[in-house]
Amino acid sequence: MPSPSGSSTLSKPTPRFASIGSPYFGIMLAVMAVVLILSNIGASKGVAFGPIITDGGFFLFPLAYILGDVMSEVYGFKVARKAIITSFALSVFASLCYWVIIILPGFNDEYGVAKQAAIEGALGPVPQIVVASLLAFLAGQTINSWILVKMKQRTGEKTLWARLMGSSVVGEFVDTLIFCSIAASVIGITDAGSFVNYVLVGFLYKTAVEFIFVPITMAVVGWIKKREPSYGEVAA
Repeated sequence: MPSPSGSSTLSKPTPRFASIGSPYFGIMLAVMAVVLILSNIGASKGVAFGPIITDGGFFLFPLAYILGDVMSEVYGFKVARKAIITSFALSVFASLCYWVIIILPGFNDEYGVAKQAAIEGALGPVPQIVVASLLAFLAGQTINSWILVKMKQRTGEKTLWARLMGSSVVGEFVDTLIFCSIAASVIGITDAGSFVNYVLVGFLYKTAVEFIFVPITMAVVGWIKKREPSYGEVAA
């Protein structure tokens, strides 16, 4: 419709989302929580592929961000934020369980003492890893989700690939920097060179994985949108 000045007024598309009444959101939330808990355990181990330094959770963690992208695109920022908080609450609960397991009195024979030492070595550092992961994932995933939804407000259903890639770059950088800054000492990284290596490798790897999986993420998003009965009924 022409504006008073004679030029046409272009309105921004209204982004549409789905409610969480169907089982799809619950399944993705459960997988995200499990991935996060396992990543926290794996991250307590430093891993070296020659000069490349990373941790034992490197192959799992990008999946949590991919799930976050899907939930943000389909259900919106508020729902994605609830998923982030719920995942971390469960991760904190898991860490408390590890602490209880460690302090429980074990057997005093040689095998029992060795087992206790192994459990302490494997699960002992996890609480600090959880703190690092809590702050990093909360900040990085929230920024990732916020950027994705804001971009959707400008483009509607178009250019999903750009939303996935653009939000991932910023979110993964914030996440990696915060996590590595807190967790590096726990896994044995103490010098500046190894720390920079750890941050860069983590950021580039996780971002590359998300970029590689963009076609699959888009396919999953499309599949859920078609099968989510309420998609398009919930406004931003």
